[in-house]
Amino acid sequence: MLNQVRLHKGLNIPMAGAAALKMGQEPAPGVIVMKPTDFRCLVPKLMVKEGDKVQAGSVVFIDKFHQDVCFTSPCSGTVEAIVRGEKRKLLEIRIKQDAVTEYLQFAKGTPSKLSKEEIVKALLSSGLWPAIIQRPYGIIANPADTPKAIFVSAFDSAPLAPDYNFTLASDIQDIQTGVDAIRKLTGGEVYLGVASESSVLAKLNGVKAYVFNGPHPAGNVGVQINHISPIGKGEVVWTINPNFLAAIGRLFNKGVYDVARTIAVAGPQASNPCYVKVLPGVCVEALSSMFVNDGGQVCGQHVDTRYISGNVLTGKNVGFLGSLGFYDFQFTAILEGDYYEAFGWCKPFRPGKFSVQRSYFSWLTPGKKYNMDANLNGGKRAFVVTGLYEKVVPMDIYPVYLLKAILANDIDKMEQLGIYEVIEEDLALCEYVCPSKIDVQNIVSNGIATMIKEMA
Repeated sequence: MLNQVRLHKGLNIPMAGAAALKMGQEPAPGVIVMKPTDFRCLVPKLMVKEGDKVQAGSVVFIDKFHQDVCFTSPCSGTVEAIVRGEKRKLLEIRIKQDAVTEYLQFAKGTPSKLSKEEIVKALLSSGLWPAIIQRPYGIIANPADTPKAIFVSAFDSAPLAPDYNFTLASDIQDIQTGVDAIRKLTGGEVYLGVASESSVLAKLNGVKAYVFNGPHPAGNVGVQINHISPIGKGEVVWTINPNFLAAIGRLFNKGVYDVARTIAVAGPQASNPCYVKVLPGVCVEALSSMFVNDGGQVCGQHVDTRYISGNVLTGKNVGFLGSLGFYDFQFTAILEGDYYEAFGWCKPFRPGKFSVQRSYFSWLTPGKKYNMDANLNGGKRAFVVTGLYEKVVPMDIYPVYLLKAILANDIDKMEQLGIYEVIEEDLALCEYVCPSKIDVQNIVSNGIATMIKEMA
């Protein structure tokens, strides 16, 4: 029997539009977008120019300050455009995808027979090293470090998140190879968090598995770290998504950089919520047939569709011309919130609205799903203590005091109150339930940036 952890705090958001357990049609080859902005604290150095031909696995840009960390193309094709922003900041590299993918060949190997140095070299040269994330701060891991442990969350509890039992069922052999590889990178344990003992990943060898029962954010790796082996000052742990473990396994088993993934296309504005196999960087436009692109009517007003790379709590609003982020495994489509509901604040009967605090009667229909949108349902106001944050954060921290320490730029208090243990996703529910409409994730992001700057 696996170790059991029961979480009582959190919240499952009852949103409509979950992806059906079926595969949709793969998009035709188009434009794949690589975005250096997907990676925290990265200063990219471009290694290609417009018109260059690349293979899947060819280096496109590198980390300017850690030049052994490469970022490679997920497809073969031609560099169509290089998009820059203010002060020539590199925003996107757009690659016109070939009809048939041509892979750059890397050396195959059996991880159990390789040394740590050989595995690190293989992950760096192939472009798979950025899949490994360091805690604290949620940045790309430093290859020179040895973490005290590596954590893998084998399920996602976020709203409308993909079901890994469905998406990864055919990748178990590659995932096992990936586990064998990352085991060489730590002197400690590889911890695996699963939703139940029936998980397809629960029987992996070489891991110490824990079952996490409870509402979201039970699937967040930060919550699992907090309950298994909390991070202290000066300690480093690494995390990796099981989809990337499969990619690492394919690297050693087949000698190719193959980061194709099965993602969920979901949300109230998804006309055909289902799963589809794509590459990171695939454009929303390539999946346009799966969305209600003309928006909808709310309170007699026309409202556009919002396209989110990731989930509704932590994902990025990328727009119709946007693309899937490197670390994202779902597209979510909802209505925008730019509409006004007259006297909405004083209507007691609103059957289409979900309320955390029982302001409406949604608590009488616990199984109902709601067509939620991006409306704030109110304006920003004073940051008051309500006790709501503590009800949705199943971690041994004080979220309100941590946020106020960040706002006060008090480094000592931030350390004492748990800045090393959280990134934005761990407090995303605080933002959802906040009656003051505080931008909690932005505050956490600023706090992490401050700590990185001060501790450099």
